[in-house]
Amino acid sequence: MRIANLRTEYRHASLAESDVADDPIVQFGKWFDDAVAAQIAEPNAMTLATSTPDAYPSARIVLLKGVDARGFVFYTDYRSRKGRELADNPHAALCFFWPELERQVRVVGAVQRVSRAESEEYFRSRPLPSRLGAWSSHQSSVLPSRDALEAELARNSARFVNGDVPLPDEWGGFRVVPEEVEFWQGRPSRLHDRLQFARRAGVWHRVRLSP
Repeated sequence: MRIANLRTEYRHASLAESDVADDPIVQFGKWFDDAVAAQIAEPNAMTLATSTPDAYPSARIVLLKGVDARGFVFYTDYRSRKGRELADNPHAALCFFWPELERQVRVVGAVQRVSRAESEEYFRSRPLPSRLGAWSSHQSSVLPSRDALEAELARNSARFVNGDVPLPDEWGGFRVVPEEVEFWQGRPSRLHDRLQFARRAGVWHRVRLSP
């Protein structure tokens, strides 16, 4: 089959202004709960797009680990490509896609590091293998071999044999502080519903966008 012939007709639902909360974070929570209830695999998976100061972009899938009125939080090695790019250009875009519900949410905003205490609290909640992995991987750096990574994991497993693995200095969270949030609901004939929130002077304003 030709790639150009692959298509899906969206008919699951519609999105009216009367159905949407005045606060996009509240609305996101409703849609996220729907995704969990629909048993979508990893409903917190999101595309994170960053760029260098000269606008060279990169994107990858990361996992949302917290959301509230302050923004959307994820965790990573600060030395990773995304960590370095966010240090140089602290702005990012997020995209959630829940195909079973024919829904997408896009977020654009400035980015800031979460507090050390917040990173510590989350890090302590991670399974032991994940905490050891954070110590063993200098994310995005060149590895001589897989064996080198496994050897580093073995060294750290022996180093923290009692299971008390502290938060690494170069590991922690970022918060995307939303300036725009768009809710997309698939509709027939590609005439989708798109409602966009934009924050101006601390107040959210909503408009409908053409599909």
